[in-house]
Amino acid sequence: MLLSLVVHTYSLRYWFPATVMLGSAPAYLLSWGAWRLLSTVLPARMYHKLDDRLYSMYQSMVLFFFENYTGVEIIIYGDIPKNKENVIYLSNHQCTADWIIADMLAIRQSALGHVRYVLKDGLKWLPLYGWYFSQHGGAYVKRSARFSEIAMKKKLYTQTQSGTPMYLVIFPEGTRYNPELKNVIADSQAFATKEGLAVLKHTLTPRMKASHIALEAMKDHLHAVYDVTVAYESTHKVPRQRKPAPSMPEFLCKECPRVHIHFDRVDIKEIPSEPLFFRRWLHERFEIKDRRLNSSESNLSFQRLLTDFYESEDDDKICRFPGEGKPSPLLLSKTLPSVMILGGLTLPLLLTESGRRLYVRTWVYGTLLGWLWVSAFP
Repeated sequence: MLLSLVVHTYSLRYWFPATVMLGSAPAYLLSWGAWRLLSTVLPARMYHKLDDRLYSMYQSMVLFFFENYTGVEIIIYGDIPKNKENVIYLSNHQCTADWIIADMLAIRQSALGHVRYVLKDGLKWLPLYGWYFSQHGGAYVKRSARFSEIAMKKKLYTQTQSGTPMYLVIFPEGTRYNPELKNVIADSQAFATKEGLAVLKHTLTPRMKASHIALEAMKDHLHAVYDVTVAYESTHKVPRQRKPAPSMPEFLCKECPRVHIHFDRVDIKEIPSEPLFFRRWLHERFEIKDRRLNSSESNLSFQRLLTDFYESEDDDKICRFPGEGKPSPLLLSKTLPSVMILGGLTLPLLLTESGRRLYVRTWVYGTLLGWLWVSAFP
């Protein structure tokens, strides 16, 4: 009996925030849909401005649960610019919670509404969310030879032509790094060897196509690339081993006490545009995240971020990145108002019979229309 109560209480730590986040989606979509209809006769810039504000409201509610509710401590290494910029955000990829890390940095720069994602193609079929992410400026891409360069270029070019602020999140590895999936890591390392690139241990070999297309399509619109390295403290396993990163449910169940984020801003003028040189530049950035130096390479300035984090023999370096890490708590004033506003919009739908019917229809018809839309306009 007591064990059942403990298990049930533990599950509620995930189900409560998940219910609120998913439950407010129809109210959010109805609000956005009303604005979309009203803005059809207005300039695109005006539509994007309020769309970004609405998106910021929803995502700050999400961050209320992923930061304030979980109590996770965010440790940042490096200085995040105070001013908003048009950027490409490049990061290592370990779990579904990585998408939230981008939001965590963006809200600290007051740029949360500008976040847009490059997502794998299968995610466009997510109910409501898959369609809306595309409407908000995200791009869906297929892997390997099925990658559609034209579709992605067109999407990004349209956004930049209308002056849309851009905080474009890309995970160049293409799939999540999981230390237990030895075959995925081995295939990635074999690809690096075949291409004459340095073999990486704590990340997968980055693929350049999506990042390079984004850079080329938006080069006159961008200020910088944010090179971000993320390590979840819960993934460190004694003795100096690594375990899988937490999933979103595990994160919401407060299983990750700290997230370490190494931030490096690279001015857009410093990034080569020619494909071959860009590929080398991108791989070098991932070498900095990962690489274990040989003694003959001691003159190089690689920081060995993830290698030191997981394998350092120095107890002062284990489970931390080089340099000074500063705790960065998120104020409730940044997130709680959004919870109250979206909750206030959602409750009336659930308290009346007609509201509940509208709620269900929004989920059903919104999903079906979204699927039809992404099928017609991939």
